[in-house]
Amino acid sequence: MEQGCFFLYVFVVELYDKMGKGRPRAVEKGVSGQNLSVSPSGSLNIPSGPVYYPTEDEFRDPLEYICKIRPEAEPYGICRIVPPKNWKPPFALDEGSFTFPTKTQAIHQLQARPAACDSETFELEYGRFLDDHCGKKLRKKVVFEGEELDLCKLFNAVKRYGGYDKVVKEKKWGEVSRFVKSVRKISECAKHVLCQLYREHLYDYEKYYNRLNRKAGSGCKRGLHKEGKSEHEAEFSGSKRRRKNNGGDKVKVCKVEVEEERDQICEQCRSGLHGEVMLLCDRCNKGWHIYCLSPPLKQVPPGNWYCLECLNSDKDCFGFVPGKRYSLDSFRRAAERAKKRWFGSGSPSRVQIEKKFWEIVEGSVGEVEVMYGSDLDTSIYGSGFPRANDQRPEAVEAKAWDEYCDSPWNLNKLPKLKGSMLQALHQNITGVMVPWLYIGMLFSAFCWHFEDHCFYSMNYLHWGEPKCWYSVPGNQASAFEEVMRKTLPDLFDAQPDLLFQLVTMLNPSVLQENGVPVYSILQEPGNFVITFPRSYHGGFNLGLNCAEAVNFAPADWLPHGGFGADRYREYHKAAVLSHEELLCVAAKSDCNRRVSSYLKEELLRIYTNEKSCRERLWKNGIIKSSPMSPRKCPEYVGTEEDPTCIICKQYLYLSAVACCCRPSAFVCLQHWERLCECKSSKLRLLYRHTLAELYDLVHTMDKYSCEETAQSRNIRRQIPCSIEPKALKKKVNGGHVTLDQLAAQWLLRSAKIFQSPFSSESYVAALKEAEQLLWAGSEMDLVRDTVKNLIEAQKWAEGIRDCVSKIENWPRHCGVDLDKIHFEYVEELLSFNPVPCNEPEHLKLKEYAEEARLLIQKIDNALSTCTKISVLEFLYSQACDLPIYVKEIEKLSLKSSSVKVWIENVRKCILEKHPAAIEVDILYKLKSQISELQVELPETDMLLDLLRQAELCCAQCGEILKGPISLKNLEVLLQELNSCTVDVPELKLLRQYHSDAVLWISRFNEVLVNISEREDQHNVVDELNCILKDGASLRIQVDELPLVGVELKKACCREKALKARHMKMSLDFIQQLTMEASVLEIEVEKLFVDMTGILAVAMHWEERAKYILAHEAPLCDFEDAIRASEDIFVVLPSLNDVKDEVLIAKSWLKKSKPFLKSALSVAPASSSLLEFEVLKELVSQSKHLKISLDERRVLETFLKKCEEWVCDACSLLQDVGRIFSMCNIGDGIGNCVISKMECMVSKVESTMKSGLSLGFDFCEIPELQDACSTLQWCKKALSFCSGAPAFEDVESLMESVEQLPHSRTSGPLCSSLIVGVKWLKKATEAISVPRGFKRCNLSDVEEILAENTNVSFPVMAGQLENSIQKHKLWQERVLQFFNLKLEHRSWSQMLELKELGNAVAFSCSELDMVLCKVERVEKWVQRCIDVIGENNSLLDALRKIKQTLDRSLYIYDTSYPCKTRNLCVCCSNDTDDLELLTCSTCKYCYHLRCLGPTTIDSNHAEVYICCYCEILEGGSIFQNKGGPMRFGGKRPELQMLVELLSDAKDFSLWIEERDVLEQLLDQALACRTFLTEIVNFSFAYFDKDLGVVSEKLTTALKAIEVAGLYDHQANHNLELALARYSWRFKVNRLLGGSQKPTIQQIQQHLKEGLSMSIPPEDYYRQKLTEVKRIGLQWAERARKVATDSGALSLDKVFELILEGENLPFYLEKEIKLLRERSVLYCICRKPYDQRKMIACDQCDEWYHFDCINLVSTPKVYICPACKPQQQDLSATPSVDLDRSVSVKFVEPKTPSP
Repeated sequence: MEQGCFFLYVFVVELYDKMGKGRPRAVEKGVSGQNLSVSPSGSLNIPSGPVYYPTEDEFRDPLEYICKIRPEAEPYGICRIVPPKNWKPPFALDEGSFTFPTKTQAIHQLQARPAACDSETFELEYGRFLDDHCGKKLRKKVVFEGEELDLCKLFNAVKRYGGYDKVVKEKKWGEVSRFVKSVRKISECAKHVLCQLYREHLYDYEKYYNRLNRKAGSGCKRGLHKEGKSEHEAEFSGSKRRRKNNGGDKVKVCKVEVEEERDQICEQCRSGLHGEVMLLCDRCNKGWHIYCLSPPLKQVPPGNWYCLECLNSDKDCFGFVPGKRYSLDSFRRAAERAKKRWFGSGSPSRVQIEKKFWEIVEGSVGEVEVMYGSDLDTSIYGSGFPRANDQRPEAVEAKAWDEYCDSPWNLNKLPKLKGSMLQALHQNITGVMVPWLYIGMLFSAFCWHFEDHCFYSMNYLHWGEPKCWYSVPGNQASAFEEVMRKTLPDLFDAQPDLLFQLVTMLNPSVLQENGVPVYSILQEPGNFVITFPRSYHGGFNLGLNCAEAVNFAPADWLPHGGFGADRYREYHKAAVLSHEELLCVAAKSDCNRRVSSYLKEELLRIYTNEKSCRERLWKNGIIKSSPMSPRKCPEYVGTEEDPTCIICKQYLYLSAVACCCRPSAFVCLQHWERLCECKSSKLRLLYRHTLAELYDLVHTMDKYSCEETAQSRNIRRQIPCSIEPKALKKKVNGGHVTLDQLAAQWLLRSAKIFQSPFSSESYVAALKEAEQLLWAGSEMDLVRDTVKNLIEAQKWAEGIRDCVSKIENWPRHCGVDLDKIHFEYVEELLSFNPVPCNEPEHLKLKEYAEEARLLIQKIDNALSTCTKISVLEFLYSQACDLPIYVKEIEKLSLKSSSVKVWIENVRKCILEKHPAAIEVDILYKLKSQISELQVELPETDMLLDLLRQAELCCAQCGEILKGPISLKNLEVLLQELNSCTVDVPELKLLRQYHSDAVLWISRFNEVLVNISEREDQHNVVDELNCILKDGASLRIQVDELPLVGVELKKACCREKALKARHMKMSLDFIQQLTMEASVLEIEVEKLFVDMTGILAVAMHWEERAKYILAHEAPLCDFEDAIRASEDIFVVLPSLNDVKDEVLIAKSWLKKSKPFLKSALSVAPASSSLLEFEVLKELVSQSKHLKISLDERRVLETFLKKCEEWVCDACSLLQDVGRIFSMCNIGDGIGNCVISKMECMVSKVESTMKSGLSLGFDFCEIPELQDACSTLQWCKKALSFCSGAPAFEDVESLMESVEQLPHSRTSGPLCSSLIVGVKWLKKATEAISVPRGFKRCNLSDVEEILAENTNVSFPVMAGQLENSIQKHKLWQERVLQFFNLKLEHRSWSQMLELKELGNAVAFSCSELDMVLCKVERVEKWVQRCIDVIGENNSLLDALRKIKQTLDRSLYIYDTSYPCKTRNLCVCCSNDTDDLELLTCSTCKYCYHLRCLGPTTIDSNHAEVYICCYCEILEGGSIFQNKGGPMRFGGKRPELQMLVELLSDAKDFSLWIEERDVLEQLLDQALACRTFLTEIVNFSFAYFDKDLGVVSEKLTTALKAIEVAGLYDHQANHNLELALARYSWRFKVNRLLGGSQKPTIQQIQQHLKEGLSMSIPPEDYYRQKLTEVKRIGLQWAERARKVATDSGALSLDKVFELILEGENLPFYLEKEIKLLRERSVLYCICRKPYDQRKMIACDQCDEWYHFDCINLVSTPKVYICPACKPQQQDLSATPSVDLDRSVSVKFVEPKTPSP
């Protein structure tokens, strides 16, 4: 047997679980899934939340109404608001074009999912546990049901359900298995195997894990079981913190590593500082500060630690993955398919859907995935509410659109309503300020969460199926989170921030069971749902729907917002917005009384916190401070993004701490110590507001209160106490100083600075010193004012000095103005009165300013008078040489350059020679500039002469333009003015008129060329129209204009003629066109000659057509006329009339064709019948035809024949009616009713045949058919009077009644027959009892017999009387049977009564009693068969088990009478022809066949010892299979057989199986008594000799294996006894073996003994305890000696080593340390003691640096013993730092004496 394998494992696992045989353990009996979600009635017992129905007045203001209902609704966490009936906003999205992305939700994993654990990390940690605490190695593979078992998932699943003990107690292995395997259900045997595998592999690790967690909670330090770790392990366990070099390494043994600046960088804050609180992951070796984790840790945890990246597997990580993109129609189809799969085409109730949803969530249904279009940004995908900038759908009225665009309940408007705290937000945060759209389907869910920053939320359901909500009130949020962590511990261990991820659901009933109140809301379309701050809520959709949601924040939200901000800081989660900034911006804006009260409280809270934090920083030495840069838009929140704290990720709006060593890193005031390792004096406080400003901000809220409430008075009383400056002091230079004292001292020094001559260094020092005072409250206002004065004085003095320095150093005559001092700046500096400080350079600057003033005066005089340009240039040169810049130089420069430009422009105009090149406006502009320049210039006269010439030309052209213009006169004038260089507008206009006239004449002449021969006369018309229009607009008179109109009329006439030639025109149109051509004198043109010929042919055809229409001609004449019209290209008036008449005649013939065929019998009649009414209509239509046809007379004859048949059919129907009216029926034979019916049926069938032969659908034919079928039914019903029909025939006849026409069955004959057949059906049903029908009572049969009907059935009445007699006889037999004694009531008699009763008895209590008793006995027998597992005879199976119990009792007590005494005890085969083998120890006999060849071969001896007795020899048994005596069949549970016998006690008859079962149980109880005695003896035996216990346990084991019953309690006790024996046996072998055990093996065996409750008085436990005590004492002595640096003498060390070697176990580590301790080094003859050493390069002996006075490592070292004359090596100039790296490691040796 292996060292770590218990006999318990051998017996239980191999014996009961091999190949899945045997019953599962009783501890696993009854394990099944438990549904916590629904009550026994099948629905959740969740109370409903409140529902409100506001009036129209209440509905006007959302925030006001919510404030009104808040006191009542907030305790529920949620409420529903139903708007007034008239509030129905239109759906604004275009459903046809709307598309959206979706997310895939795995609903079955919202709760019942395994943690996203990384198996490799778990295996690493689990392997370390086995190595450190169990002395074992991790197995490569653990197999469960043929597959590798994931121990990580199994461990987390058991942790989910409370640990191993709780899972066993509550029988949860079925639920655990779902986390391990995807199979929904597993067998009871598999559950038991899973339990055993966990008990074997993970139970000890669970205890270790729980112990670590308890120690972590109680604040224990890190590092457990250090005594059990090796040096290698101790080195790596210290790697959790920052590693440092202790400097004690041997130079030649270890390589010198390059020192790094930082051992590790934190993955969060990217800093390598604070290594003492740096956690290193034991897998990936990445580092995190404990305060940077989310959530942060307060101390270093015990044991190994792994980061979340290593703990969580990417493969198992759960979330909602992106899905397909859908249109609304395609998503609707997918949603309908999903709902139909679950609930079919019906309409499920909310209870059904809700129950199924939670079954899916809890994993009891299987894998279910749905799509959810969630979190759709309405700024991208569109809103369901109308918006002003969106396009209005055509179906929505403009008035309604505008109304709902501005509605305050429109979710796009809600966040920024008056009174909302979110008004000041600048950016549109999606989901908060901008609504989100949700397109849901059945089971799509939104998981438990509360809103960002604890906002309110409002959700509106636009359309679709309802949405189910659950809510936990905000005041119960902590209780909710506690229950979540308790219920899902594995998920929270893997992801501590699980509730931030919105991917987890928990059944509300679980919360209720743990005392957390939960409420439910069912949101209907058109309803609003409000969730309150901190209210956890979740839910799911009951089908396809569309909803929209947004956050909002009224005034009462502010305290909750503060809680939300603190929660973000606690979990190190980035906030959506800065809560502090929101408060400050809101306080600076207008707010009402309600807002101010909440705002003041929250401002006071942040003020108090900010004050205490800043004071703490000051006390800790942070004296540098500076204000933050001001906002560009301070009236809005979020216009500029603030930096965030690198630790907690929160916005740093009010204040921050920074350091120059990390310029881009900032921290909040709470984490200032985590920024860097610099001294606090190097850190700087950044602040946006001083405490005084914050204090004023708090008090600004008072102005909004109309009257002072008690609450506000309390707050006011609190404020002075909280913010009044106390004696804030800190220790400085051994004493204490307050902030006020520092301020007073600083003010005194500042006053002296003002009085002394200006010194920049003193001002800078004073301002730097004042930084530690400026952030404080109003008590530092004087300091702040003084700082402002200092800054102003410093700026003024430095400005004076800078100006004087630049003026004196200015290089004159350089002509550059870039670096000059502006005169305005100089005047500004000189305007200070009194001067801010004492600066001597002030007077010198005044002199320079006066010189500049004089120059400015000269320039102003020159610019105001008319001077020469040379004077201006002289003043400009003077201004350029002045070192002070004056702005008048710009005016001077501008005037000079303007004069030069004017002169250049005038000269260009004078020299121009091209005609019309100069614009007249330019000349006027140059003339106007003469007076502006005020300069004397010679070009002025030349400009005026040119201007006069232009004015003369303009006057001549104006005269011509006044009257009508002649073309010839205009040409003469243009010739004269051709040389004018000025561009006169009038002259230019005349030239344009002349050009237009010449061009128009040219165009008209081009059109007249070949105008009559052109085919495109429509283009000619367009051209002439255009020419005519242009000619009318000419300003010059032309002679060709009247000719254009005449040519236009001719072109129009030709255009019409061409149109008639290509397209048919009416006859009147052609006649009118020929007349118009003759008027215009163009009729001789070929086009019009051809048209006259066509007109003559058309007139002749028209006369012929009118003739045939008037005289009813044959059809051929009409067709000839139509053919003749095809050659005439004219629209003929009578052609349509001719064609219509032909079509009417042909249509009539087509409709008449079937009737003509039937009338003439040319072809057989069609299968479809003709309509008689259609024939009448055709005959009527033929009288109106204008064409002569022979078919008219044929149809008229056929119609007359049909009318004669209809008259005959009506007469026959009257005869049938008289038969159905008969009342006296009798039996139908005596009055000849049946014969009359037969005669009438033949007549009806004959008439129907002749009517059908005509081929018409006569309405009389269905009536004849109904009459025929009814007559046949009546005839069959009357035939039953003379016989006894079967039940099926009667039932068939009764069913056919429904197919008979109601008009016929209502008569007296049919009514009487129907009543009679109903009686007949009841009678046959009572006698035959068809399958599936209930038996009739005797009273019911008698009532049937007594009923009277008009129709008599004598045969059936006789059968009823006979059945009643048989029933009464059977009842008498039953009474006789039950009057017998119990032993005389046999089972066969009972079965005979049952069979006879089923055949003849009616329903009665006797029949029910017999059937019940038979069924009970049969069920009992079947239960016995199921328990025993025998498919054949129950009696044989019971006898077989009884025989096994006989052999078992014989094994316990050989005196027990047993017929198999001298035969094989393994089987029941009693034949003597089989070879037997007798055990030499126990003397039992075994068949060789039962033992098998393997068992015999293993002995290799003539003396045979059975496997049960081998335990005496110390061998292992049953390692691969059970013993040969094991019962081969199924072992029934003893307790089950007891229950079966108890159930059979009250049987009312005797059965043999019950007696055999009773005898069997007596034997089983006797076996239990023997086994109990053996087990009790084993428990009470504590001596060294194991043979006594071994013999008794072997006997018990044989007896149990032989027995065919399974006794759970007794077997459990035996397993425990066997396990204790196995432990004693292993301990005996461990201590008495040839190889010494290790101390770990001894500790492991002791631990196993404690887990088995081995008593302290046990010999082997006492022995192990004593050996452990001796070993630990020696190991402690050895460790002390190994580190005593040579204090103990060498001989004593050798004695200690010898003592350790003689111990009964082996301590390898300590002995190795002592042997190393016994090696001596150096001239001091000391062992190795961590001091630096070096080896001689010749003799390899080792010496301490300090013993040989060596300072640094030389390249080559020779010891004094090898080279005595060598000089002192400490002065060696050459040092090689790399020598220790390259040299090989050599074990130091002890020098010889």
